[in-house]
Amino acid sequence: MSSNELQRILFIEDEADIQAVAQVALEAVGGLTVKICSSGEEALQAAEAFAPQLILSDVMMPGMDGPATLLALRRLPALVDTPAIFMTAKVQPQEVAQLRTAGAMEVIAKPFDPMTLAQQIKDIWRQCHA
Repeated sequence: MSSNELQRILFIEDEADIQAVAQVALEAVGGLTVKICSSGEEALQAAEAFAPQLILSDVMMPGMDGPATLLALRRLPALVDTPAIFMTAKVQPQEVAQLRTAGAMEVIAKPFDPMTLAQQIKDIWRQCHA
């Protein structure tokens, strides 16, 4: 497995049912290693030790939302350049543009398809590492 191949994803999502579906989609279907955090605060505690290659984050969460969490994660030296993808039900063009401005390389619409989620993320990853 090349070092340029996606293996480790930090997934930040406050809803347990979405966590469970995405974990199966990414680990069982996609063969990836996933660290799930239920809040931005939890992600800040766990991120450096996990050393993710990619951050996948919900946008609307209690406490720190997705953009605020990403901004805080970017302050950690190890995560300054870690690519990020947001997942949200709000995918109007201006909302997607705002999320890209906040640092996301892509936005995935919720609800997502569990059978294609891992491939969708791997395709985005490849585009950014081509």
